[in-house]
Amino acid sequence: MRASCFLGKCLKITIDPRRLAVAALLMCSAAMASAACPPAGVTKASLEALKAADWNVADDARRQALALELLDCLGAPDPALRDDLAFEALSHWARAMQLGVATLRSMRAALVPQLAPGAPDDAGFRRPFSALTLAEVARADRVQPFLSTAERHELVGVATTYLVTVRDYRGFDAREGWRHGVAHGADLLLQLGLNPAVDAVELKLILAAIATQVMPPGAHFYIYGEGDRLMTPVFYIGRRDALSAEEWSAWFTALAAQRLKADPPTQASLAARHNLSQFLLELYPSIKESGTPEMQARMLPGVVAAIKTLN
Repeated sequence: MRASCFLGKCLKITIDPRRLAVAALLMCSAAMASAACPPAGVTKASLEALKAADWNVADDARRQALALELLDCLGAPDPALRDDLAFEALSHWARAMQLGVATLRSMRAALVPQLAPGAPDDAGFRRPFSALTLAEVARADRVQPFLSTAERHELVGVATTYLVTVRDYRGFDAREGWRHGVAHGADLLLQLGLNPAVDAVELKLILAAIATQVMPPGAHFYIYGEGDRLMTPVFYIGRRDALSAEEWSAWFTALAAQRLKADPPTQASLAARHNLSQFLLELYPSIKESGTPEMQARMLPGVVAAIKTLN
């Protein structure tokens, strides 16, 4: 049982720890027995050739199997294997609707335990890329639903818990590539927030999770576009007529009130102002330029009031 708070009210969402523990144990056992990246019978060169062929795998059964085999590459230290090949293949097949429901369900079952707090990830790649790949699973469910209401609700709980508990704020490394845990967590929440089957209570859980990372603890300055990625699910939730103008104003007021202030300034207070400014100044023009009049009426008063607190 976990509680997330929104507008002063705490909402409880149940995530059965026994299910996560069993799934994690099964994954660990399978990983010790057969984990390989690239998978057996596959080379980096053959994956690069497959990419050049626009990921065309004519044999459907082989495509389904390869998709599951590539999940182990999401933790690979080689950024080309991890990002340019494994994730790109999975994203391409999912968006082209070339992965069956059984495969998508298996992906979900394998990836959800990776997002659990304390899941092993010494190098810091597997958890962010598991979140990013789960975003593709959530998108597939949004486009053509296959999850039950309970399964989708559980995924909201897993995704919000993951974002709230991210403490690795590394972004890009010229040698190692991307980690980007906050941005990838936001991408997962974006796909869930877009889903009309995710209700207002769950949307508030998503917003509560995002609010915890707009200004991360400590003195970390976002420099890899995290503000834009965090604001995107907020923008698209705002397009849905799920929250009133009063609720949005209260959310932005509570968000701005979290900002650490210090006179004279400290690294932490400067970081908080920088990060909040990045978030709000990405969101404001998005609403002004792309929001509907109804959305603008609901959200802009709260956004403008929050921006004024930056002065």
